[in-house]
Amino acid sequence: MRLKAHALFMGACAVAALTTAATAETITIATVNNGDMIRMQGYTDDFTAKTGHEVEWVTLEENVLRQRVTTDISTKGGAFDIMTIGMYETPIWGANGWLIPLDDLSAEYDVDDILPAMRNGLSHDGTLYAAPFYGESSMIMYRTDLMEKAGLEMPEAPTWEFIREAAIAMTDRANEINGICLRGKAGWGEGGAFITVTGNSFGARWFDEDWKAQFDQPQWAEALNFYVDLMTEAGPPGYATNGFNENLSLFQQGKCGMWIDATVAASFVTNPNDSTVADKVGFALAPNKDGVDKRANWLWAWALAIPAGTQKADAAKQFIEWATSKEYIELVAEKEGWANVPPGARTSLYDNPEYQKVPFAKMTLDSINAADPTNPTVDPVPYVGIQFVAIPEFAGIATEVSQEFSAVYAGQQSVEEALEKAQALTTDAMEAAGY
Repeated sequence: MRLKAHALFMGACAVAALTTAATAETITIATVNNGDMIRMQGYTDDFTAKTGHEVEWVTLEENVLRQRVTTDISTKGGAFDIMTIGMYETPIWGANGWLIPLDDLSAEYDVDDILPAMRNGLSHDGTLYAAPFYGESSMIMYRTDLMEKAGLEMPEAPTWEFIREAAIAMTDRANEINGICLRGKAGWGEGGAFITVTGNSFGARWFDEDWKAQFDQPQWAEALNFYVDLMTEAGPPGYATNGFNENLSLFQQGKCGMWIDATVAASFVTNPNDSTVADKVGFALAPNKDGVDKRANWLWAWALAIPAGTQKADAAKQFIEWATSKEYIELVAEKEGWANVPPGARTSLYDNPEYQKVPFAKMTLDSINAADPTNPTVDPVPYVGIQFVAIPEFAGIATEVSQEFSAVYAGQQSVEEALEKAQALTTDAMEAAGY
């Protein structure tokens, strides 16, 4: 009996092993080359050990990622089983039927724990189509030592006028210290995102309520001229080609007095393994123009979604549950400390007393909560979105507009010429689209 039972047991184990081997998949994931995504790749063995599934990564620069995944999903290319996308693409692609709904995630995953701002931005008609790996707004990161040396004190909610004064005071060209580092790189989600929220904070908007382009209005001229003057006086050389990663590197090297960018960068500028100024960084809300009741902060999530054409949806969902779970956050905290976990996605993280000790935790949450994508501008608009306009045509139009603005930063044309071109190309594209 014992031998027979043992044989039956061994047979059952063999069947289980064969079943696991038969159902194990290799999934391909397209992602952006930001630090948190790079970190996630280092923990993939944990996912494989738990599920048997292998992962192949395609890691791309932000503009290239957007182009590749948009082309693949719109042509049903099938190159990826999971795509890293954001709040702009998710509702549009979900409405088109291009994404698999994430409406059957496990109870243990606790979808209700996702911050409402992130869950709403990644849904269409109440259905979640992408799960946030991390969420972000934008805020000011600044050198406390240089601010003190300049004889200034950063307000919690500063104006652009103060930022300009501080940037000029902190600039030290002889020692390669730029008072401020900001995005100028072409691309709707790179420099285009930053100049759009800057425009919002000056009272500008992309369209009026009749979908007419607004680049011929004085608020845009004021915002763009201010930005160009600020960067000429206190920015780094070649800022026209600087995006998130380029400015992160400059700040970590001690070459920026201030940097206004994604809140997610806070863990990288305060990590002593990567940043030479890790113990000298303070945080404040993104600025507004004096008298304008809108700040230059955005709302975004880098999220994981499953294209409808994949043949490996079950394995892909298992990966998404693993990578965006509370357990993953705890894994990173255990290995690298709470300051390095992916931020901005889950309510429970901000309720955690250990995470509340992280110096940028409160400012990150305050910045996220201050962003209102349904009311992004001073004057009314017909669109949703802060650093983007949630219509399918926006990506193409805004990429072209950002290229015109980057040409200004590079000294190739004037502000007036760029705004005139932006007005014309936006008007033509919107008329062609039937608006």
